[in-house]
Amino acid sequence: MDMASLPRAVELASPGARNPRWQPGRPAALHSEIFAPAGEASGVGAALALALDGLRMRGRDAEGAAAEERSVLWVQDAVARRLGGRPYRPGLPKSLRHRLIHVAAKTPEDALFALEEGVRCRDLACVIGEVAGNPRALSFTASRRLSLAAEKHGVPLFLVRLDAEADLSSARMRWQMRAAPSAPPLWNPAAPGLPAWQAQLFRARSHAPGEWTLRTLRDGLAASLPDRVKAVEEASDTTLPRRTA
Repeated sequence: MDMASLPRAVELASPGARNPRWQPGRPAALHSEIFAPAGEASGVGAALALALDGLRMRGRDAEGAAAEERSVLWVQDAVARRLGGRPYRPGLPKSLRHRLIHVAAKTPEDALFALEEGVRCRDLACVIGEVAGNPRALSFTASRRLSLAAEKHGVPLFLVRLDAEADLSSARMRWQMRAAPSAPPLWNPAAPGLPAWQAQLFRARSHAPGEWTLRTLRDGLAASLPDRVKAVEEASDTTLPRRTA
């Protein structure tokens, strides 16, 4: 038996042997959760970046209407508004300023109702939600309803969980996001750099878990592996001895 024809032990043990590693430009899941601290706006910033990256990939639908021209629904409960503030239109990407629909919900129950109604509306490009903590209303059953509605109607949902624990959920992709240092600007070192995040994908249906540094570019997102992840991958990529029998 030729042992060279068998997969390496490293390949069998790696999640990437079953699912490809996520990278910018791949189609986004229709229901994603992003866990982030409330005090640094990293969660909703990452949600916007992932949403815009996904919209560019969707392109035009069968009716010829550009997904980039549809409205975006942004829902916040009262605690999320108090912790992070309302959306500031002049600070949003230019392509979103004129088509943002903001819903200021009072309770998590009201926010979940608005989110579910939003993903049922095919005239929306995507839905972004912000919910603080771990409210009882956001149970596994409630998340399952959101997943089924988003997948049935094809409207992506990016739910930002502020200062929350990763409880049970049916979200297809679940992220941990934190702010990361920006790269120095090319022409003016004193100017603020482009946004960056330390991103950990800890659960996904169609991708292997992983960790990246995400940065925004003019034409979308860019991802690079942190140094410690590179070291682990290089160590695990050594070829095992093979023999024939």
